[in-house]
Amino acid sequence: MTFQQEMRSWLSPEHKKTNPVPEIGSRAPSADKLSLSGAEAKPTVITFLRHCGCPFAEKTFQSLRTSAAQNPDVRFIAVSQSEPASTQRWAEAVGGSGAVQVVVDAERDLFAAWGLGVSSYWHVLSPGSMYSVFKLGRQEGIWNKPTESGNRWQTAGTFAVDAEGVVRWSRPAARADDLPEFDEAVRVARGTPTLERAKL
Repeated sequence: MTFQQEMRSWLSPEHKKTNPVPEIGSRAPSADKLSLSGAEAKPTVITFLRHCGCPFAEKTFQSLRTSAAQNPDVRFIAVSQSEPASTQRWAEAVGGSGAVQVVVDAERDLFAAWGLGVSSYWHVLSPGSMYSVFKLGRQEGIWNKPTESGNRWQTAGTFAVDAEGVVRWSRPAARADDLPEFDEAVRVARGTPTLERAKL
């Protein structure tokens, strides 16, 4: 990792035409790199990561890996916007991918297809996000790691898709430190009512 690589992650990325975020009940966007249909289709949780090296990406990836180990009937996918080699090195550095399928989308085409565009200054550098970085480091030992590739301004997000390829849960990140609730995503992907709905 070089100083130039680290600084490049702060530059505004190439503009991508970004679709609207998929609506609940709509078909999941289809792409060769991320197929959710076919004979082996099953409930799926997809998380689109911030850049490799980001502590929030690391925490998200660890939580996704834990959820994948606990729910073998559900498919778990992490989409990385960093280059293949740096994605592999980062995944190994944070404990490996386990049962999570890692898809590399360095061109950010999948991000754009799922409605995840470029974020604002406040999204990345708000006081709340900065405090969360410090808190995550102090409490869990998860600090910034070198950023070999990827962009800090790319928005993250998580989706749950049922076995028929229909979007059932949608959580674009509202802020850089907005971490997904994978237990809820798994319940909805399976067609199990969320706790809130079950109380009604």
